[in-house]
Amino acid sequence: MPIQTMMIDDAQVNRILEVREGHFNDMKSKGIRPGKLTKAMSAFANADGGELYIGIDEDNGSFTWNGFADEEDANGHLQIFEQLFPLGEGFQYEFLTAPGYAGLVLHVVILRGSSIRKASDDVIYVRRGAASFPITTDAALRQLERDKGITSFETELVNADPAEVTNSETSIEFMLEAFPAVEPERWMRSQRVVVDGRPTVAGVLLFADLPQAHLAKRSSVKLYRYKTSEPEGTRETLDGQPATIEGPLYSQIKVAVERTTALVESIKKLDESGLTAVTYPPETIHEIITNALIHRDYGVADDVHIRVFDNRVEIESPGRLAGHVSPSNILDERFARNGSIVRLINKFPDPPNKDVGEGLNTAFAAMKKLQLKDPVIEELDHSVLVNIRHERLASPEQMVMEYLADHGEITNKIVRDLTGIGSENRVKNVFYALAQAGQIERVPEKRGNKAAWQKKAS
Repeated sequence: MPIQTMMIDDAQVNRILEVREGHFNDMKSKGIRPGKLTKAMSAFANADGGELYIGIDEDNGSFTWNGFADEEDANGHLQIFEQLFPLGEGFQYEFLTAPGYAGLVLHVVILRGSSIRKASDDVIYVRRGAASFPITTDAALRQLERDKGITSFETELVNADPAEVTNSETSIEFMLEAFPAVEPERWMRSQRVVVDGRPTVAGVLLFADLPQAHLAKRSSVKLYRYKTSEPEGTRETLDGQPATIEGPLYSQIKVAVERTTALVESIKKLDESGLTAVTYPPETIHEIITNALIHRDYGVADDVHIRVFDNRVEIESPGRLAGHVSPSNILDERFARNGSIVRLINKFPDPPNKDVGEGLNTAFAAMKKLQLKDPVIEELDHSVLVNIRHERLASPEQMVMEYLADHGEITNKIVRDLTGIGSENRVKNVFYALAQAGQIERVPEKRGNKAAWQKKAS
């Protein structure tokens, strides 16, 4: 497939030249050897993705456009790049040209992927800030493999008597409910949660009565209550001692959801009717806690932390998002870091998890239905933080006017998608109220199921 050449204008050139090198961007001179450039490409691919502009010179922090004379002038670069980073496999290439600027800049877009990429020196790099760092230790490589979803700590063997998972109260109850005719040890060997006479991490988490005895500091839930709305909780605002929630994963999820919900509902908020309990959709708390526990990286020696503030709930899960999943695509993409845990916990009665990825969609939809803002998902260096805010969306009327500030017209369906209102008639009433107030009017040529509204001409 030929690489496209895109013509851009002065404003777009200036935006490129004003970009600062950082975690997601890098500028390189065309004179740098292609092999050296592959370090940055490897680093971006093994971290969060990024963009590389080749044909930009730097002088004391100032960038100038100095591209390739023509496409053939870049062939040496492209041949090496294509060998290591083929077009279409998470890598996109295009030439940028602009009137009055010298030559073609090669723009490389590197997407976050689920495989590990080496540079031309056969070294693996990762992007941290504005630099590309080599992976030099086995521990760092194992962590990267888990981040990419290539390996999972759930398959590691635990030095424990297999009877602790095959003959526990949890496993016996599970077998009676789900598999009355199957002998536990045989079934667990067939499911690869007992291997070579030892249980796996997944087996201990799911079927041991107290997994924390073998997986200390990586299998508990810590629950905190901070009496503040400040960005950070402090010792002074901590209400009592943090609670520790232990036990096998299935019951741990259930208890964590119940205790978090009870803690949230103990918060009183003043509104026009007096002091009322703060409420969140139960589906949201359930799905996000479930997600934090079954998709976390159990190789990271830390617990799941749930922090209840006056105006929000924070749920922090150890480990970065796995594979190609990122905060921006998490509602659309599917990837299970702990495939055995996800599959087997789904066999319990009334399982806590839906299909991979569906739980978060349910959580977001439930917030919107109650006119609360979407949860915010943030990927930190070694964890994923979900912030469930007790903040109201704008009124439907305000959301209609804000939408029309940037768009020519709006339909009933668009309003329902924006607000979470399920009733077409409720949305019609919003339109009628705004029309009566002289804010909007019907689009004249659109009626029936194609009806639309626009800002009233002044």
